[in-house]
Amino acid sequence: MKTLVIGANGKIGQHLVRLLAEHPEHTVKAMIRKPEQRVFFEDLQAETVLASLEGSVEELQKAMSDCDAVVFTAGSGASTGADKTLTVDLDGAAKAIEAAELAGIDRFLMVSALRADDRSHWTKEMTPYYIAKYHADRILQSSSLAYTIVRPGLLTDEAGTGQIAAAGHLEPGSVSRQDVAAVIVACLEDTELENKVFELTSGDSSIENALKTI
Repeated sequence: MKTLVIGANGKIGQHLVRLLAEHPEHTVKAMIRKPEQRVFFEDLQAETVLASLEGSVEELQKAMSDCDAVVFTAGSGASTGADKTLTVDLDGAAKAIEAAELAGIDRFLMVSALRADDRSHWTKEMTPYYIAKYHADRILQSSSLAYTIVRPGLLTDEAGTGQIAAAGHLEPGSVSRQDVAAVIVACLEDTELENKVFELTSGDSSIENALKTI
């Protein structure tokens, strides 16, 4: 399976590209915005492609045309305003989904956010982000793609433990970005997780066992 990682230069994306590049049954293409970002991925011997979520659907379709799956783990980041959240987290995701349909992609995996479907959970300062995630998820669910939507809790940079909790709804909690990346790899390999949505936090079950309960 060849996977395009959108948001490859982000923290989850870098973990994910490393895992896929080292995996004997996967190949990976990292989508980056700037040529200088290539260095990290060249060290992993991972293919790169220059493309932007603020570009055209055709640009994204070309970037993923030789791939079997797409992982969307991009985000505008906390330092940007609501305008970038709209153009990257929402419209960028919508364009990537449209491009994947046009490219005949088999699988599309979205990294969303815990309680993205529950407006009562949205804090005032994070509302634009949750709005983007809520509608991006719905666009994916209404597409023709075989999707998996992962909704992690508060993301940390701690080392992954491989111990998680996964379910349709969980109490708020945190999870390491490294563990999120490992869960994504597991989802790509499991057709039983197609067209499923689940929340993800640290827990006391192995990734394999936790995902069996979804």
